[in-house]
Formats: sequence, C-alpha cells, structure tokens
Amino acid sequence: MSPVSRRSFLAAATTGLGSTVVGSTVLGSTVLGSTVFAGPAGAQGRRGLSVSGERFLLDGKPFQIVSGAIHYFRIHPDQWRDRLERLRALGLNTVETYVAWNFHQPTPGAPDFTGWRDLPRFIRLAGELGLRVIVRPSPYICAEWEFGGLPSWLLADRELELRCQDPAYLRAVDAWYDHLVPRLAPLEAQHGGPVIAAQIENEYGSYGNDTGYLAHLRDGLRARGMDSLLFVADGASEFFMRFGSLPGTLEVGTGDGDPKPSIDALKKFQPGKPVMMAEFWDGWFDHWGEPHHTRDPAQMAGYVDTLLATGASVNLYMACGGTNFGFTSGANTSGATYQPTVTSYDYDSPVGEAGDLGAKFTALRDVIGKYTKVPGGPLPGRSPRLPAQTVRPDATASLLGSLDALSRPVRSANPKPMESVGQSTGLIHYRTTVQGPHSGTLGIHGLADRALVFAGGNEIGVLDRNSPDGTVALTFEEPENQLDILVDAMGRVNYGPYLADRKGIDGWVAMNTQQKLFGWEIRPLPLDDLSRLVFTTDAPGPGPSFHRATATVGEPADGFVALPGWEKGIVWLNGFNLGRYWKVGPQRTLYAPKPLWRKGANEIIVLELHQPGTTIEIGPEAQLG
Repeated sequence: MSPVSRRSFLAAATTGLGSTVVGSTVLGSTVLGSTVFAGPAGAQGRRGLSVSGERFLLDGKPFQIVSGAIHYFRIHPDQWRDRLERLRALGLNTVETYVAWNFHQPTPGAPDFTGWRDLPRFIRLAGELGLRVIVRPSPYICAEWEFGGLPSWLLADRELELRCQDPAYLRAVDAWYDHLVPRLAPLEAQHGGPVIAAQIENEYGSYGNDTGYLAHLRDGLRARGMDSLLFVADGASEFFMRFGSLPGTLEVGTGDGDPKPSIDALKKFQPGKPVMMAEFWDGWFDHWGEPHHTRDPAQMAGYVDTLLATGASVNLYMACGGTNFGFTSGANTSGATYQPTVTSYDYDSPVGEAGDLGAKFTALRDVIGKYTKVPGGPLPGRSPRLPAQTVRPDATASLLGSLDALSRPVRSANPKPMESVGQSTGLIHYRTTVQGPHSGTLGIHGLADRALVFAGGNEIGVLDRNSPDGTVALTFEEPENQLDILVDAMGRVNYGPYLADRKGIDGWVAMNTQQKLFGWEIRPLPLDDLSRLVFTTDAPGPGPSFHRATATVGEPADGFVALPGWEKGIVWLNGFNLGRYWKVGPQRTLYAPKPLWRKGANEIIVLELHQPGTTIEIGPEAQLG
C-alpha cells in the first residue's frame, strides 16, 4: 500500500473494535507465561532472551531491547561491518534483519548461502561488534522487497495458495527451512551466539486468518533446532493482532507516529507482558512518480523517548538504509493502482544509504543514551566519495537486434507470464505475425507492468497496467506483419491480498478488443549477463538500446550515477546491476558503492527504453527527491 492508504487501513481497523474477542482470558498470563515464551528450556537459568512478567530478561537479567533494522541483502557485504559499526555508535544494543528467501533461492535448486548471501557471516559480524541479533526468517517479509521475499517460482503453480496451509506451499517452505534453520540455530545465544529472538512470519494479521499456518511455521522452527524466543508482529491494533496472534507466542507491534495508542493496544491485548514495537517506522519508502518521504528528526526522537520511557522495547525500522539493487524493488497495489518502489531504500534512516549520519542520527542517539550505554569516542566519519565527472557513451547495441544474444525463444500459442517460462525478474519480449493489410487497435489483457509495442520495428505506443482498458492504434500494410511487445516488469507486489503478481502477459493480446492473436515467440530477458552484446559506434537506431561508456577512477570510493536527459531504464557498473532510473522521480541518482568500482577504467552500460541522453554524470552526492 501507499503510505497514506496503509496508515488509513491501520486507523480504520483500530476504530470501534473492542476487546471482547481476544482478551486476557484467551491470551492471558496462564497461556502466555514466561515458561512458554522462553522456549523449550524455560525462562529461569537459561542463556538468551526470555520473558518474566512485563520484562524481557537477557541471560536472566532485565533487558530493554533498543534495536534497529538493517538488511544484509541491501548492503554490499564489504560494507556490512561499516554499517553495523555505525548502528553500534547510535547506541543500539541489538540489530534486526529479515531473511529474503528469494535472495537465497531465486530458482527451485539448492539455496545459496555464499558471498553476499552468507547470512551466518553477517550475524557473526554483528556479534563480534557486541550487538545482539533478532532474525525475521521469512517465508514472507514484505520489506518493500520483490514479492515480499517469496521466490517467484512459487507462482508457476497456479493451484498453489500463498501464506496458508496449502500443502504445496508448505512443502516449499519446509524444504527452505531444512536449509535455513540449521544455519541459524548454532548462532543462538543458547550456544554462545548473538541471536536472541526470531519472528514467525510477518504482519500476518493484515493478510489472513490461518493460525494453523503460523503454528506450522513455529513448529518447523522448533523442530529444526531454533530455541530462541519466538514472536509474531502485527499492526498495533486489536483488529490485526486478533488475526495474526498465536496462543503461547509473544505478540509485538508495528506502526509509527505517537506511540501511546500502540502501547495501550498491546497492553490491552496482551496484559502483563512486555511491550515491544518490532517495527517503529522512523522514515518511509518512495514510489516512482510520488514525492520523496522524510520525517522530522526531533519529532521522531520524541516518539522514541516516549516509548523507551515506559519501559517498552523498540526496533527502529529502518535504522540503516540500503539499496534495491538490480530488480529487487517490490511494489504496492490496492488492486486498482500499481505503485512500484524506487531503487533507493534510504528510507530517511538515521544511517543513510551510503552510511551518512544526519540530524536524525544525532537526535536519536541523544535519546537512546538516556536508556542504554552509548559508545564513547568519535563517530564514524563520512565515507570517501568520488569526485564529479561526466562521461559520454561511445558505443551502442539495439535490444531488439540483440535478442538472439540475450535469450532463447519459447514458442507458445498464447503469451505466457515470466513464471511459466522459468524467469524470475527483468524484461520479457513477445513476438508474433499479424495478417494485413489491417488497421485497428491493440490491447493487452493481464499486463504486468508496462509494455512497449512495436509494429514493423517501429514503436507505436506504450501500455501500462494502471490503464487496463488502454489501447494503441496501429496499421499493418503488408500481408504478414511483425508485432513486438517488450514488457518491463517493475517488481512484484509485496504487501496485501494481491501478492500473486505474475509478470509479463498473464492473459492475451487482442486486436479491436476481441480478436485474440496467437502464435507467439517468447524471449525471457533476465539481463543477468550482458557479455554477449555486440556494441558498435553507429548512431543508435529507434527502440530500446544499450549504451556503453567508460569512467576512469583514481581510487575507488562511493559514488552516485545520474542520467540527465534520459527517460527510463537500467544501469550496470562493471557488470553489476545498480537498478532502475526513471525521469518521473523522485529519485535522481543511483548509489554505486565503493566495492563495485575499480582503479582505472570502469564500464557503465545503460539500457534506455525510450530516449537516451547524451551524458552520464558521476558525483559524490545523492539526489533522492
């Protein structure tokens, strides 16, 4: 949802709902006692986090969680330590991270936990810096991340129902847990590691009511060795907690603004238990074509002060911003309007996308220092930045002319969505032949998300899923005419009931609204390997094209890439996909972290879908809107 619609939903759900359905008799202290909360070993005499009345205990001593969210999958692994050190300097005693299932298992094969995906390394690193860790290990995470962290290959099975006790879905989750949980369990506090708690699913009360599904996840974590305190998190209103709660499991809240209503709701729903805001939103994310969001630092610090002064625990979401590199941005939708998320996930966080410490960091650090020990010494400095330079592309390659180099065709009577041809993200191309001479309109049923339409190699229009009844006019003059449709998939929905967001064309293409076109050649374009492109110095022709430039760097450092005069596309730096740009904003630059740059020559490739600019700018500052 958009910030407005999501908050309106929260407010509407809270209004007028009493406490008669779920109260202390159902979720009272006799069911939610400290022994149940603590896990199999009990609350007393155990290492790790447990519950005793209204307090958390860590290793048997009172502990107020002052945590911040940081996503290892949004930060280059060479920068994990730097960002964690900055969160420690903020005064946090704990960090929290989601685990993005699709980041580790983009295809149905064995999950990957190496390199950037080395989750245990990230957790151990946090522990080395004196930080405790809360993990939120999927299967669904939301997080404005592609498909809410679920792998797209689940959508290849049209009978599979997400986030419930559907047998096919549970089999996939169980197989994932077989790989994931044995990597997490040895890192728990009970074994001397930093992990003190784990979440069961995520904000389930705003999605469904299958508490048997939540119990299955809980039991799966326990059976595979997770002994830490488990919790569920929902919007801090009775409506959401009613549907997302699990008897015997701690309920924690999510939300923003004045925390008093959230504190009251949690105490009323779960009396005599610790209060925690597992997501206290200190910023917000951006959608393409909408304003950039910021929040007043002093106001946020005051809200956090109010929370901590009551003895409540908190997890700042986000404490450290990151980046939706590549095609990892998610999207929101109300069913009528599709809202894709931008590449940056800076989130107006205390620690920004490039590690910058701003006014919000200072204001929150002053407040946090009243409740927990803040490290002394100087604060981490600003990361080194690249000096400004402007480069010009010197070679191009047509996308439509490079289809054979980029993909192998799949033939089908009807168009198929990405998931049906084994593709996760990127673009997808459809081609057929249409009889002529003929004039009329062309429409696409089931488009996700934005289609460039070509007749005889010439672009004739753009169709968008936000205009489902839209058509383009075209004329076919030859007996046989080539029709090309290039679909730009902007990110699967990550929140709400419309998660089954298949990409490409999940329907049909029709002339004059009713005459279906058959006989399609489909080419998946994940664009994960551009090495086979053949560039020329010829002037770019019509249609989408790749543009190559070289940037020379003295010493690698953080930088930002801007595309003035360009319209919409994707940028690669030395083969790494930095993400999308779009002139509709609000984001104007793409973050290019230091580890991606090389001393000397660096290759930049831009895929422009419409009108290319003439220059590419590299500079030291972000422009987020």
